[in-house]
Amino acid sequence: MASPSKGFSVRIFIPSGEPEGLRIVEKSNWTGQGLMFPRSLYSETRQRPELKRTGVYILWEPGESGQLPTVYVGEGDGVLSRLEQHAKTKDFWTHAVVFTSKDQNLNKAHVQYLESRMAALATDAKRCEIDNGNVPQLPALSEADTADVDGFLADILLCLPVLGINLFEKTRVTTTESHDLILKGRGIEARGIDTPEGFVVRSGSTAVKIETPAIHAYMAELRKTLVKTGVMLDAGEVFRVGQDYTFNSPSTAAGVLLGRAANGRTEWKDANGRSLKEIQEQESGE
Repeated sequence: MASPSKGFSVRIFIPSGEPEGLRIVEKSNWTGQGLMFPRSLYSETRQRPELKRTGVYILWEPGESGQLPTVYVGEGDGVLSRLEQHAKTKDFWTHAVVFTSKDQNLNKAHVQYLESRMAALATDAKRCEIDNGNVPQLPALSEADTADVDGFLADILLCLPVLGINLFEKTRVTTTESHDLILKGRGIEARGIDTPEGFVVRSGSTAVKIETPAIHAYMAELRKTLVKTGVMLDAGEVFRVGQDYTFNSPSTAAGVLLGRAANGRTEWKDANGRSLKEIQEQESGE
């Protein structure tokens, strides 16, 4: 889903006054409401009346070095009974976010639709490992209901990045390739661009297959994960990046592609040979 063409506001209220505690999330002109909390506060959060509503929820665990986050998407009517089960049976999750409707207009079919769409989006984006197994089937909704729930989903997808959850949409870059930075070495060539979210490697870039002995362990692990999820595809003597993909930093992107430790700020260069470091220094007037 595309980003909005105009500004919007998101209100985050923290009842306890603790920044890492329960957060209540509301967006302008939206009937939805989100509750985000760490698992350590589940016993307190489970008392909230919002969890008795029908809704969709996400459980996740941030990935360790070289690993993608693990995510589970679910739905409940209400949500609390499902969270109670997961508190007993699912060990991996450390955080949760629940989305319900303040006017309680979501029904069971609506949240089943949201669960299916969000699980499919996460699978397609390949930015996390899905704990759901198979993507849930879409329920049958009327044309009007489908439009309403798609609108509700669009607002969820706008709120999630504000909460630091960038797992449900593929990387999209609007700049032209003339702005791309280039990485060459060890028989591969890649293109990428530095963005506010991270360093984006362009689809069609290539990566080495053979790692050097000195590669950082987390990069080697991340390479295995990206091959497993289909981000890096076997293309004979090299891997090919199958979709635009966001890395945490230019150095991680360069290291994964080159199969060795790399300083991304000096390895990525523009068409005139200026490194990313030089470009940033010139832009900042250094």
